[in-house]
Amino acid sequence: MALGPRLDLRQSQSLVMTPQLRQAIKLLQSSNMEVSAFVEEELERNPLLERDEGAERPTAADERPPDAPAPEPLDSHAAATSDAIPAEGAAPLDADWDNVYDAEGTGGLGAGGRGGSADFSDDLAGIEEMADARVSLREHLGAQIRLTFHDARERLIAAQMLAMVDAAGRLPVTDAAIATAMGCEEALVAGVRARMQRLDPVGMFAQNLRECLAVQLAELNRLDPCMEALLDNLEMLARRDLRGLMRVCGVDSEDLADMIGELKRLDPKPGANWDAAPPPAVVPDVIMRRLENGDWAVELNPETLPRVLVNRGFHARAVVGSKSKDDKSFLAEKLQSATWLVKSLEQRANTILKVAAEIVRRQDAFFRHGVGHLRPLILRDVAETVSMHESTVSRVTANKHVATPRGIFELKYFFTTAIAGTAGGESHSAEAIRFRIREMITAEDPEDILSDDAIVERLRKEGVDIARRTVAKYREALRIPSSVQRKREKAVPA
Repeated sequence: MALGPRLDLRQSQSLVMTPQLRQAIKLLQSSNMEVSAFVEEELERNPLLERDEGAERPTAADERPPDAPAPEPLDSHAAATSDAIPAEGAAPLDADWDNVYDAEGTGGLGAGGRGGSADFSDDLAGIEEMADARVSLREHLGAQIRLTFHDARERLIAAQMLAMVDAAGRLPVTDAAIATAMGCEEALVAGVRARMQRLDPVGMFAQNLRECLAVQLAELNRLDPCMEALLDNLEMLARRDLRGLMRVCGVDSEDLADMIGELKRLDPKPGANWDAAPPPAVVPDVIMRRLENGDWAVELNPETLPRVLVNRGFHARAVVGSKSKDDKSFLAEKLQSATWLVKSLEQRANTILKVAAEIVRRQDAFFRHGVGHLRPLILRDVAETVSMHESTVSRVTANKHVATPRGIFELKYFFTTAIAGTAGGESHSAEAIRFRIREMITAEDPEDILSDDAIVERLRKEGVDIARRTVAKYREALRIPSSVQRKREKAVPA
């Protein structure tokens, strides 16, 4: 066979990851907050995109025929006894607010001053911003230090401690180390630390957990010898060795329960939650509600749907006015990008709605009867029904939430592994099994603590074929201690 160059023409199909396709995939797996931020960036970059504000509803004044006389204003008694709702632009209670303070010609608020107009919308628009911003923990402590310490040396030491304290409120540095670094007496540093530990929040600047709790108990006048013995043996409390603690502290079970209750009311990390930002509110992407016939209605949340339009009129005018080839190329590129974004957002919304509707259909028993009736579900089950790939369903359910009559859940929550049933029976959801384990342990008799083997036997009687190590894994995931620890804990009345 002769060797040499030649030309062949072949046809083949392949999926090319274009920038537009990557953008669509990214939008599909992004949360509603991320999509909104992305759309805002595109609105700034692309002049052909505009926000769809929607048609404004006409007011009562707009709906009145132009030749109709304006309604006469009511006085206060007529307004109070009338069933009619005044129009938005109607003058309230016959008052001439623009001249209320100008009756004596003093040029009051009605002469252009703030508050002379009857429209207070400008004042109320930023009412949520009128609350004082919360000061940081260091600013709060710094103000107390300036009021507490008047000696220059003590204030300098206090400022050094404030700079070294961690986010939890601990100062894991010895007084000797601070004294050596600052060239002063250790007793002076110890005295400053003792006074700073009583600042608000109480318990800051402690070296360890025991000292932090001791300072808070001393502030409450509850640091007696028995409580000090309990603080010296916190590791026994962690092991729930309550009988050993009663022996060490010299108290009975009732007193020990009271002492443990007092420790639970203390703050082990007094500085941890001060500067913590409030968790962001979860805005559901899908809303479901029950219809009158008992079925479920699933719809997209309009608040999470960014509405954008392609301004084709502006594009047409710009094309006519463009003269250079670069301008026309720029407009064509922006038109293609804007059109693709609108289609991607529409496809994203339809895909989310389709997948969410299928999840609701399959988990109907959960929404009607609770988590104990959650069915096992995998991505393949939904993907085959909605004619999508498993990866697409995975992206759709990521970072998406649904508002249900039982609360707000992430769509990923409804996908759980299956636990086989006994004797070839129906399989069970792993989440439902974890819920059942928690129920059994919560309702167990303090005199008959359930071991993992006992839980396995009960579950098998209920038709669940589960191994002991699986029960132990689920129990640890629920942060439930072992039967030995629970028996020690419940040996002392709460």
